[in-house]
Amino acid sequence: MKRKKNSLDIHGVLLLDKPVGFTSNDALQKAKNLLNASKGGHTGSLDPIATGLLPLCFGDATRLSQFLLDADKRYWTVFRLGADTTTYDSEGTVTQTRPVNVTHADMARILADFMGTITQIPPMYSAIKRGGQPLYKLARAGQVVEREPREITVHGLKLLNLEGDRLELEIHCSKGTYIRTLAHDIGEALGCGAHVIELRRLSVGGLYIEQAITMSELEALANPEERAQKLLPLDAVLSGIPDIHLTPLAAHYLRQGQPVSLQHGRKPGWVRLYEGESRFLGLGQVMDDGRVAPRRLLGEGKGF
Repeated sequence: MKRKKNSLDIHGVLLLDKPVGFTSNDALQKAKNLLNASKGGHTGSLDPIATGLLPLCFGDATRLSQFLLDADKRYWTVFRLGADTTTYDSEGTVTQTRPVNVTHADMARILADFMGTITQIPPMYSAIKRGGQPLYKLARAGQVVEREPREITVHGLKLLNLEGDRLELEIHCSKGTYIRTLAHDIGEALGCGAHVIELRRLSVGGLYIEQAITMSELEALANPEERAQKLLPLDAVLSGIPDIHLTPLAAHYLRQGQPVSLQHGRKPGWVRLYEGESRFLGLGQVMDDGRVAPRRLLGEGKGF
């Protein structure tokens, strides 16, 4: 890919409060232009009607984006009961309306059924590909194809308010969860139908909406250099992963691709690697024999 003229070689993560009406890629491209960044990517799609936390990775941070894609998410959402739509949200065409006669007791019982590990069938209006074509393109052409159920985990499903046909929830869920599908399935379980009319992402892993900057705030800053000051360092977005601090000699061997022994036993799994107290090297994995092996080391001189 041709590098943008005079672009900045920046590395870090921007926590953006995505505005309504933007796709995740729209938001990425605008932020990338405002930062004059040479390389960037987003960490999972938010629908255009959704707002809230969208971590955007730039430079070397794009190599770590999978850990944010895999993280649990929290959402605030409002479902409109009594109507189904083609897209399972307010952007779609209403396909069916039914009366709403739902009590708080009904809702508590139904929500309990959606807690824990459940399966979802992804909506036709999604970016999942079939034969190289995104499902939403097939849906727009009037086609409906069979989709494989997916296993997800709903850690928390908190009823905030139920008034008439308006259901307000806070949801804590695993990666891969479609809130639109959850709305549709809950509506079917209630017997009245439902779709999403408002959605806001509150957190991704250990990152929270309170840390985010709005697009208008980003635009108001004087120049790309000042905007780049809003990026978090690469290791800040991985705070949920245990850390290991290495001696300069151990760090040297690790950079050569060699596993190194640890002074204290660690459980197998991903770890953040540091040389000394603060120099972030990247990610490694503790192996069954107690050594740590390099997995995703970052380059030299990248400002982390």
